[in-house]
Amino acid sequence: MYRVDPKQAVLEHVSKQAAAGEAGRSLSDQAEAIIAAPVERRVSGAVVAGVAQVVESTLLTVLGYGIYAFSAELGSPTFYVPVILASSLLANVLFNAAGAHRIASYRTVFNQIARVLISWTLLIAVLAAGIYFFKAGDLFAPAWLINWYIGGAVLLVGFRLGLRTLVKRWTAQGRLRRRTVIVGGGKDAETLIEQINASASNDIMLLGLFDDRIDDRSPETVGGYPKLGKVANLIEFARRTPVDLVMVSMPLSAEKRVLDMLTQLWVLPVDIRLSAHMSKLKFTSKAYSYVGDIAVFDMADRPISDWNLVFKWVFDKVVALTALILLSPVMIATAIAIKLESKGPVFFMQNRHGFNNELIKIYKFRSMRTDMLDAGAAKLVTKDDPRVTKVGKFIRKTSIDELPQLFNVLKGELSIVGPRPHALQAKAENQLYYEAVEGYFARHRVKPGMTGWAQVNGWRGETDTIDKIMQRVNHDLHYIEHWSILFDLYIVAITPISLISKNENAY
Repeated sequence: MYRVDPKQAVLEHVSKQAAAGEAGRSLSDQAEAIIAAPVERRVSGAVVAGVAQVVESTLLTVLGYGIYAFSAELGSPTFYVPVILASSLLANVLFNAAGAHRIASYRTVFNQIARVLISWTLLIAVLAAGIYFFKAGDLFAPAWLINWYIGGAVLLVGFRLGLRTLVKRWTAQGRLRRRTVIVGGGKDAETLIEQINASASNDIMLLGLFDDRIDDRSPETVGGYPKLGKVANLIEFARRTPVDLVMVSMPLSAEKRVLDMLTQLWVLPVDIRLSAHMSKLKFTSKAYSYVGDIAVFDMADRPISDWNLVFKWVFDKVVALTALILLSPVMIATAIAIKLESKGPVFFMQNRHGFNNELIKIYKFRSMRTDMLDAGAAKLVTKDDPRVTKVGKFIRKTSIDELPQLFNVLKGELSIVGPRPHALQAKAENQLYYEAVEGYFARHRVKPGMTGWAQVNGWRGETDTIDKIMQRVNHDLHYIEHWSILFDLYIVAITPISLISKNENAY
């Protein structure tokens, strides 16, 4: 049977206290004020740049073809259409090479307009040279090329000015700035804050600092920003208000402090970057990534972000709608069978942990007798459990009871594929799951799913032993680390097979 080896690096150091400390921590008044403040819905810079490229290329293509279509004396589209499409694609390549498709560039006026106009002029010059070199002058009218060049230049200037207005407004609203906290304090953090203010203030919305030190090396206010608590408090803070980026202001030599920080924050769905400003070692430029102009080392990434988040959202909605249409007869028949066998509601709702430990209410077909329902799942269902009805036994064995969760997917609370959401009071060997398994809450860095890598490998149903829940968690972490749309498609494809071949633990 397939088994996933436990994580050997960070996971071995994750403390149960850090993983389990989801409740009961108190935050400072400044932290509570930040949590209470309204948060604008954020927009991914990568997605904005991607959409801008598609729109810009489409506009140039439509313009080029429109000039051709309204010029009756021009020749066959067999020659014009491929050239227009290829030229628009090459224009996009040149714009990217010139750095004109970056959020920082979108905020400028003359800088971005100069870059796109120079690139556009270069493209038309190359196209004209190609027409001359291949002696294709009789196939293309010079007037068309001149009109496309002039019209394209005007279009590009207008589009870029409109894009700048939109990006500037979103930046002012905070929708394009990453909500950021600093781990560390004192003079080193103050230097980092100065760098952020100088080169990254448009990309970062700095909220405050978290530092475990409580002596003079870590004052309550650094660079005008408050110390919001200790590193452990950051876990609760990030659960209650969006945090996109954690910037660590610690030297590479402070290995133990860095490791302690990572083992606590690893369970959060955030990007973690170690600022390079404190390192005396100089690496090649390829060793760094950048936040604004600040060189950083990548310590951890949010598992699914930017375009991957868009792709997964589309995948979830398409699959959920398709499944609802195809499986509606099964769902209707199940609802009728439940009502005929026992009194009570057709659906059963239960609170579970969702993305980033947010509480969600999932829907299921009721499989237990109404007078024996266990909303908190304090006692797991076992083989021949007297609480389960005859219909309930069948729909649990076949996972038909999970089909109403398609509505949770449409609401955006679940994904089709992801770690299965567990009941809040579920236990293995009389221990709550997060007490039994180190790094348990790291599985909540992505949305939970209706099916998952653990389920298709046979780790579904009863989890009466710690080994069973450990196998589930290890498979969930494997899925998170290796996620791709193709991986999701594979899991969806083999789910029906696994329901038949690997259902010995489903009661």
